[in-house]
Amino acid sequence: MAGDTPRLPLDRIAAALRRERGRAGISLSELAKRAGIAKSTLSQLESASGNPSLETLWALSVALDVPPSLLLDPPRPVVQVIRAGQGVAVPSEQADYAATLLSPNPPGSRRDLYFLQVEPGAPRESEPHMPGAVEHIVVGTGRVLAGPQDDPVELGPGDYMSYPGDVPHTCRALEPGTTCVLVMQYA
Repeated sequence: MAGDTPRLPLDRIAAALRRERGRAGISLSELAKRAGIAKSTLSQLESASGNPSLETLWALSVALDVPPSLLLDPPRPVVQVIRAGQGVAVPSEQADYAATLLSPNPPGSRRDLYFLQVEPGAPRESEPHMPGAVEHIVVGTGRVLAGPQDDPVELGPGDYMSYPGDVPHTCRALEPGTTCVLVMQYA
């Protein structure tokens, strides 16, 4: 009967341990200490040559602050497609400006991704976001004047800029049909 037991996915466990330890920013020695296991045991597990017990996996998951299932069967990448014009565009009340949320803040990150459609006219004036917020903008088409309200920068197709999102900032199209990708990064 013991010979019929499926083998653990050692390669996936090893990759998950290395990924989560890196995410946590801790050394092999520190993780072993926090989990109460030998450093050599952890080293073997990370090289897919060890054979962890349930208790070892549980101790590692607690030390890494992740569910044990993440070490056994890590999430698989999901393909998500939003075709042009199919996302839900939320318009601004003060400008001809619409933001479509493409990717909300996924677990383990602190950012949102938007597609902007901006037309000439009144600028979109934004109040400061939470402390430490940073906005990253890439212009796809047209031209835009964006950045801190007291020092905006003119950008054209392919131009990139980052600026503090925790100060008053602006975005104004200088040409019809202006589009941008905006990443909101939170501290």
